[in-house]
Amino acid sequence: MNSPASITNNYTDIAEAKTKLPLGKMLVLGIFAGAFIAFGAIGSQIAAFGVQPAALGRMLSAAVFPIGLMLVLVAGAELFTGNCLIIVSVLEKRATLSGLLRNWLFVYLGNLIGGVAVAALAVYGHVFDMYNCELAKVAVTTAVSKVNLDFLDAFIKGILCNVLVCGAVWVSFAADELAGKVLALFLPVSLFVLCGFEHCVANMYFVPAGILSSIEYKIPIESIGAVSFMGYDVEGALALLLKFLYKNLLPVTLGNIFGGAIILGLGYWFVYYQSCRDK
Repeated sequence: MNSPASITNNYTDIAEAKTKLPLGKMLVLGIFAGAFIAFGAIGSQIAAFGVQPAALGRMLSAAVFPIGLMLVLVAGAELFTGNCLIIVSVLEKRATLSGLLRNWLFVYLGNLIGGVAVAALAVYGHVFDMYNCELAKVAVTTAVSKVNLDFLDAFIKGILCNVLVCGAVWVSFAADELAGKVLALFLPVSLFVLCGFEHCVANMYFVPAGILSSIEYKIPIESIGAVSFMGYDVEGALALLLKFLYKNLLPVTLGNIFGGAIILGLGYWFVYYQSCRDK
């Protein structure tokens, strides 16, 4: 097993290379990651459907969702939340701040494209016909619950989520064998799903899937309320989309950055680089 200090050294090299990827490859790998996370999210919804007690359903969901991150790390893709750790390489002056921001921007865009694409394919491929179309109602209910989160709650749940996701990425580098990597990343990711924390890339699937399901399956969106936009009150799917952007995606993304880059990235840089130099 690689030691924490070795993981830090190895990840610094990897993070530097991530910032130097050509934009086209960065975007495509971002799309793959968004799609992989979306596949895990679809599976988690199907596995948990109708299971009682609810805690057992949540555990089944948590057991399936990590397949997405496994595909990201083993097959090779660029995930925004995991790439928050690139800050370690920036602090070591191995990568530039502009390189970090460039990576975040294009990977985030790629993740969004991948998540929305899988959501659209699942809806219009009628994956949500499952369980007599009740799965489509679950998709809408999930989306509505996410956009109705309080801004601060979404931010804090985003922090907690990415401490675990980046922790999963970090500990996966402790193992050299595939089985060890999969086991190491599985447990922290499973824990964040079990606890109901918020992951911005997963939500790039969950909320679009709910919006598109409400349209395709003609499911009325309740408890969303009208949203004012350019002087007009809009309702339904458009209101859900607008609330998603500023009440979920924004705070969750900020929380994910804080949890991954500031808490975990900065913390490990201090412990394994800065502290050693101070001695």
